[in-house]
Amino acid sequence: MLDVHATASAVAAIFMLAAAGWVVSVPRRDVSVIDPLWSLFFLLAVLIYRGPLPGTPRGDLLLGLVALWALRLAGYLLWRNWGEPEDRRYRKIRARNEPGFWWRSLYLVFGLQAALASVLSLPLLWAAASDRKLGALDALGTLLWLAGFLFETVADLQLARFRRAGAATAVLETGLWRYTRHPNYFGEALLWWGYFLLAAAAGGWWTVFAPVLMTFLLLRVSGVSLLEADIRERRPDYRRYVARTSAFLPWPPRRTPA
Repeated sequence: MLDVHATASAVAAIFMLAAAGWVVSVPRRDVSVIDPLWSLFFLLAVLIYRGPLPGTPRGDLLLGLVALWALRLAGYLLWRNWGEPEDRRYRKIRARNEPGFWWRSLYLVFGLQAALASVLSLPLLWAAASDRKLGALDALGTLLWLAGFLFETVADLQLARFRRAGAATAVLETGLWRYTRHPNYFGEALLWWGYFLLAAAAGGWWTVFAPVLMTFLLLRVSGVSLLEADIRERRPDYRRYVARTSAFLPWPPRRTPA
C-alpha cells in the first residue's frame, strides 16, 4: 500500500526539480534541459519515497535498477545535448507559443513532464513499499528490464557513433537499427513493462496503466510519430528506410523494389 505522505513528498520533489530546470532554461533560451531531468525525476521520487521506509529486497532491487537506468540515460542525454542548440521539437513548440514562451514553458514543458512523471512513478513507489518476498514474477520483470536496458544502451551507442561520422543526410540502417527504426524507444518500453512486473509481484496489478501509457507516449506522442515527422523532412533516404524497416518491434527488414 502506498504511503500517502511519502507519495506526496516524492511528487513534490519531482515538481521542485522541474521548477529548478525551468529556472536554468530561461536565461539559456533552451528548454532541452528537461531531457536529462526526465529519468532523474523517477530516481528522485524513489529515493524520497524510500527515505522513511525500512529496506526490503524488492525495494533495494528496484532502487538499483532505477538508479542504473536514470543515471545512464541522464548522462547520455546531457552529453548528447551539451553545446548543441535547443532541440528541434522544442523550437517548434517555442515558435507556436511566442511571445511569452519563457514563462509558458513552465507548464507546457516542465510542468507537463513533471505531472506525467508523477503518474508514471506510481508502480515504482508501489514496488518500493512492498515487503513481500521476491518470486518468479520479480525475476521475469528483472529479465525484461535487463533486455530493455541493453537494447536501449546499445542503440544509443550505435547512434552516437553514427552521428560522429558526420553523415547529416544519411540513415542509420545497421546494428539494431536494421531491425527497428526506433530500438531505443523499444528498449525504453521493455524497461517500463519490467518495472510493472515488479509492482505486480507486490500486488500492484492496477499500475498496468503506467507501461501502457508510456508505450503510447513513445509510439504516438513524444516518440516515434513526432520524431519521424521531422526526420522525413531532413533525410531523403528515410522513406526507403521506412518501407523496409519495422517502426517499433524488431523484425527482419522487408524486401523492397530496387
